[in-house]
Amino acid sequence: MGLPPPAKAVIEPVTPDATEIKPLERRVDTVLKVEPSDGDGFLLAIEAQTRKAPDKGTNWAYYVAYLRAKFDLPVLLVTVCRSRSTAKWAAGPFECRVGPWVTQVTRPFVLGPDTVPRIRDESEVARQPALATFSAIVHSESDGVDAILELLARGMRSFDPETAGYWAELIEVGLEGTPARETWRELGKMVVSHFPGRGTIIEEAYLEGEAAGKAVGRAEAVVAVLEARGLAVSEALRDRLFACADLASLDTWLARALTVEQAEDLFGED
Repeated sequence: MGLPPPAKAVIEPVTPDATEIKPLERRVDTVLKVEPSDGDGFLLAIEAQTRKAPDKGTNWAYYVAYLRAKFDLPVLLVTVCRSRSTAKWAAGPFECRVGPWVTQVTRPFVLGPDTVPRIRDESEVARQPALATFSAIVHSESDGVDAILELLARGMRSFDPETAGYWAELIEVGLEGTPARETWRELGKMVVSHFPGRGTIIEEAYLEGEAAGKAVGRAEAVVAVLEARGLAVSEALRDRLFACADLASLDTWLARALTVEQAEDLFGED
């Protein structure tokens, strides 16, 4: 084998059982099963990698081997990198080697700034919004990203509001953790699409609108209760109610509306 025995070594048997006997969470970012109309099926294992990680080569080898054994399908491991240095590192190869003999090699297919083309024309955004979005995310740490995002925003002007809102928010989520996200927050004030919990500007607009709608509903309830009790509601009182966006205050006033002797007592000490 071309492996000279070591001059001195301790050799001892270890268990040959490869069964996992304790819970150990290992999670690939995304796994897709692809079944072409012609040709054999395969799996796409997709990993987003923002920086170099010493254990990733071992983890990726495990993911590929596990998925291959579980589904009995070949696996294409794809890594998505925004940084050129990370992309270069992620390309591997990551080898399981003893001396000159390599038992296993993991070579991810890398999508990064050098392999994903920049979108340079507004018409490309209209024709291929998914590619344009992905390209902007991949190039978010490259020089000139502000110009890329400005072009993307201009290209989205041809979209209907719902489509524009969807892609705008998807971009913002993809830019998370980069300075480019703030640039896009200024450019991407389009139509609402909701990615809960991501803190995007479009989600904030959605939540603000939702809260405003609830406040109006509370104010209407207060007025309805007062009028049902035969109490006159002045324009000034009505204006104050509908100008309030604080749901806690409106709930307090709604409770008081059931007992006050005149509408002007509604606000009490507030």
